[in-house]
Amino acid sequence: MIVELGAFALILALALAVLQTGMAVAGRLRRSPVLAGAAEGAALACAVAVALAFAALIQAFAVSDFSVANVAANSHTDKPMLYKVAAAWGSHEGSLVLWCLVLTGFGAVLTRARGLPFGLKASAVATQGLLGVMFLAFAVFTSNAFERLDPAPFQGGSLNPLLQDPALAFHPPFLYAGYVGFSVCFSLAVAALIEGRANSSFWPAWGRWVRPWALASWAFLTVGITLGAFWAYYELGWGGWWFWDPVENASFMPWLAGAALLHSAVVTERRGALAGWTTFLALLAFTFSMLGAFLVRSGVLTSVHAFAVDPERGLMLLAILGATSGAAFALFAWRAPRLKGGGMFAPVSREGALVLNNVFLTAACATVLLGTLYPLILEAANGATISVGPPYFALTFVPLMAAAFLILPAGPLLAWKRGDLKGVGQRLAVAAGLAILIALLGWMAFEPKKALSGAGIGLGAWLILGTLAEVAERVRLFRAPLAENLRRARSLPLGAWGTTLAHAGLGVFVLGAVVETGYRVEAARPLAPGQTIEAGKWAVRLDSVRVVEGPNYLAEQGKLTVTLRDGGSPKTVTAERRFFPTGGQTTTEVGLDFRGLDDVYVVLGERGQTAAGEPAWNVRVWWNPWARLIFLGPAIMALGGLLSLLDRRLRLGVNRRPAA
Repeated sequence: MIVELGAFALILALALAVLQTGMAVAGRLRRSPVLAGAAEGAALACAVAVALAFAALIQAFAVSDFSVANVAANSHTDKPMLYKVAAAWGSHEGSLVLWCLVLTGFGAVLTRARGLPFGLKASAVATQGLLGVMFLAFAVFTSNAFERLDPAPFQGGSLNPLLQDPALAFHPPFLYAGYVGFSVCFSLAVAALIEGRANSSFWPAWGRWVRPWALASWAFLTVGITLGAFWAYYELGWGGWWFWDPVENASFMPWLAGAALLHSAVVTERRGALAGWTTFLALLAFTFSMLGAFLVRSGVLTSVHAFAVDPERGLMLLAILGATSGAAFALFAWRAPRLKGGGMFAPVSREGALVLNNVFLTAACATVLLGTLYPLILEAANGATISVGPPYFALTFVPLMAAAFLILPAGPLLAWKRGDLKGVGQRLAVAAGLAILIALLGWMAFEPKKALSGAGIGLGAWLILGTLAEVAERVRLFRAPLAENLRRARSLPLGAWGTTLAHAGLGVFVLGAVVETGYRVEAARPLAPGQTIEAGKWAVRLDSVRVVEGPNYLAEQGKLTVTLRDGGSPKTVTAERRFFPTGGQTTTEVGLDFRGLDDVYVVLGERGQTAAGEPAWNVRVWWNPWARLIFLGPAIMALGGLLSLLDRRLRLGVNRRPAA
């Protein structure tokens, strides 16, 4: 009965989305607050209906109702409850319900936004409703998560064992909150184009309205991508955290577009400039989100991240993507000549720095898009298959981002409209000198010496020190009494502190990524119990291997001791090879020894024999220096986004009340 209620709630949500769209359009055309208010009520009711449907789906997974095809295909009675619940969005059908939940939830929050002009808000609610109609129709008619089986199987097929992990349980909700959050930016951009405002006074307010949505989406997406990278790091057992997998790129492209949108919206809000470009980025960010949804559900990609579904549903998603984005960009092409910019600014100014930042971010995004789609296009054209991997991105993406990072600390120190480049250089001289010194020390400290890695260390230090120099300039550190420094620090808005954290977190990530990638040490060989393998300054001894039974798997569990080669406190880690009888799959559980900023990463491989005929296991060990920073940096960046959202000026789009 609850399953049927969920199916009915999803159909009801589709009807309410249609009603929301129709009444919002009618309210805008007739300038009727009553109809527009009814559309907002329908949006709220639509979100409630999808929430009920999603709750019914969760309940079906929690009680292992195998009469539901989706539950039978993706759950099992022996699974822990966390993974039973997570399986609700671990399939194509369930993840689509989650997508609709986030979409309608954001649409409901949009209806409560204050300060938006009547026409803009009505048009945005209509656009958001139309997006809901398309995705809810797709969920109801082609991807029914509540389809019954008759007869019902006694046992389910279980979720992919690789996805039975805490990080992967929380990864999709955060990722979808980021993906679908950009739909509000998309709707506000379409509404602004429909309204066709030619006066420059409109665009600063519009930029202020868009920024909180872009910021929230970007922060959610940062958390989602980081959780996915951490899962890949410790679950897949290949020693890395990012492989430029096409599905990884599918989530990275909207992140890059969202970062460009955030910086462009600042210029639009403060100066009324770049209105057309900011609108374009708002459309582009959600377009990339829909492209990511198509790539993981169309069957064109083979990846552990992708949903294996039939191509027909992929074609329908492609049709949604084409119709939505095609119509939006056609509207942009029609209305763009009427988007008047704000005041002029000199090339050397804060606006100029933000424009240059956007150039590098969008160029980097274009390289990721090309590297992701080119193999698919080539295969579709002539059947040839090629692989675009890390070497391509190292030659194209990395230099562009390095150039963007070089100019990043200077931007906040430049004045609006016209800046003093010489003065900024003087303020950053100490930070630049320290960064160069750190680069030289990094180059000399590691073996083998790598010039590019040393430069990368200097670049990460430059981002952190340059950001701190900007804060020191704001509070007049060393140029005013301590009491004055503290007073200025307290008076800084939360948005300024959020920006500082985000930029510093980026520097922390760069340091971790450069050191871990450039100075990683790997070793592998068969070990019998009692034997030792060395990787860098670490020695790992295999103590024992035994068979253990888990909730829904059997595992070979190895106990290993990790010590410094020249002495130090030993630590014991556990590494496993798990076999899941349901599905017959084998997975790897990595043993991780956290040593400060470093990781000693141990993988237990297949069983074999030594030359003397003794049982032995292939053991692979990585020493990953500063790997902690890879995941700490994005966490700091997301915290910066959250802190900025707490700033009342950004959250509500109103100015702070002046002090008495």
